[in-house]
Amino acid sequence: MIRSLWTAATGMKAQQLNIDTISNNLANVDTTGYKAQRVEFKDLMYEALKKTNLNDEEGSPVNLEVGHGVMPSATTRNFKGGSLKPTNNPLDLAIDGDGFFAVSLPNGEIRYTRDGSFKLSIDGNEGRITTSDGYYVLTEDDDEIVIEEELRDISIDELGYITAKDEDGETVEIGRLKIVKFMNPEGLLSEGRNLYSATDASGEAIDVDADEMDSKVVQGYLEASNVKVVDEMVKMITAQRAYEINSKAIQTSDEMMQMTNNIKR
Repeated sequence: MIRSLWTAATGMKAQQLNIDTISNNLANVDTTGYKAQRVEFKDLMYEALKKTNLNDEEGSPVNLEVGHGVMPSATTRNFKGGSLKPTNNPLDLAIDGDGFFAVSLPNGEIRYTRDGSFKLSIDGNEGRITTSDGYYVLTEDDDEIVIEEELRDISIDELGYITAKDEDGETVEIGRLKIVKFMNPEGLLSEGRNLYSATDASGEAIDVDADEMDSKVVQGYLEASNVKVVDEMVKMITAQRAYEINSKAIQTSDEMMQMTNNIKR
C-alpha cells in the first residue's frame, strides 16, 4: 500500500506538468509563429516479484511485476505550419513551409524565429529591419538589413530577396533574407520571445539557398499559432480526470491502511 501511494503521486506530478504544458499552449493561442508543445511520458522501473522459471516444461512462463509509476520524458513541439493571416504591412513576413528567420542578439549570437512581425528601426539616415525587441534581422551573408533614407516601397519576394525603389523610381536590391533549416527542429531550445537557439540535438543551422527553397516567404502576412483550442481542451479534460483518478488512488490506499490499523482494536 505504501508503494501505491508513491506510484499515484508520480501520476499526479506527471499530470500537473501536462496541465502546465496545455495551459502554456492555450496562453499562446494568439502568439505569432508559436508551435504547440506536448508532454511525453514513460513508465518507471519495475520490481520483479517473481521471474519466469521454466524447468522441464514446468513453471511460470510470465513475470510477476509491479511498476513504480510514471515520469515525464520529454516535451516536443509540433512544427507544423500555422495559418497565414493578412496584415497588409510590408514588413510582416511569414514562411509558408519549413524554415526559420535568423536574427542577431546584442551580444552577436544568432537566434532563430518563425515570428516575422518585423519593424524598421531608424538610426540617423538609415533604417534597419529588426524584431519587436530590436534584434537585427540578418541577410544570407549574416549582415544587417540596411534601408537607406531615400529608399521607398520595400518589397520582399517568395525567395526572400529584398528590393526597394530609389528617388528615380529605379529598383535597388538590398539583399536576401537568411532562411535556415535544421535536421531535427524538435531539438531546438526555446528561449522565449519567439526565439530558438541551436543545440547539439537540433544540429547546426543549414542555410537554404534560393535555388533550393521548397518553402516560400509571404509578404504582408503573419503565421498564426498552430494551437488547436478544441484539441487542447480535450487534452486538459483528460489530464484533469487522470489527476483526479490518481488522487482517488492515494485516498483509497490511505483508507486501506486505516482499515489495517483498526484490525488491532
